[in-house]
Amino acid sequence: MNLVSNISINQLEEHLKHFWKLSGEKIKLIESNIDTANGAPIFNEQGNYVTRGWTEWTQGFQYGSAILQFDATGDEQFLKIGRDNTLNKMAPHLTHTGVHDHGFNNVSTYGNLLRLIEEGKIEGTAWEKNFYQLALKVSGAVQAMRWTPTQSGGFIYSFNGPHSLFVDTIRSCRDLVVSHGLGHVLQGENDKRCSLIQRAIQHNLSTVRYSIY
Repeated sequence: MNLVSNISINQLEEHLKHFWKLSGEKIKLIESNIDTANGAPIFNEQGNYVTRGWTEWTQGFQYGSAILQFDATGDEQFLKIGRDNTLNKMAPHLTHTGVHDHGFNNVSTYGNLLRLIEEGKIEGTAWEKNFYQLALKVSGAVQAMRWTPTQSGGFIYSFNGPHSLFVDTIRSCRDLVVSHGLGHVLQGENDKRCSLIQRAIQHNLSTVRYSIY
């Protein structure tokens, strides 16, 4: 590998323009050609995305990419794609107890929309902001329910079951962190309160202990 240390950000300007142009074209093609009634775009076969009914972990990226496209370019057609689809199609992901994908799906959509309001890049009523916050609170708590205790802590188990610690779940723990940051907790039987940030930390430590060599 030959590292070049004298490259400046300004030298990337034309490359990034091409990148965002190509990205926008791909987002619009997916929006017009994918029938989400059959599932989210998961795999690419012969140049076309296809769905797999057993997992919907990419749907947040599908609409989150449109939100990021608006964030980078200011093109409001992508904001509409991202915001409308988040409102109309992402609710089942908030209460999906069967997957470890909440960070992928919900922080990418509800989270990015909330961030854009907080940063003043889009206008949002108090109710819209509260809607995104509530969605993230719920998602973090639901994700934290998939919990396997261990002698030294515990972990959020994958869709394979309580025995299964997937290394990529660590990327989805941001959902718990965001929910905690919004002041939320998971409440269980007998009103037992479980700290979301502590579950995220324990999961990360378990990942380091068992999955990284």
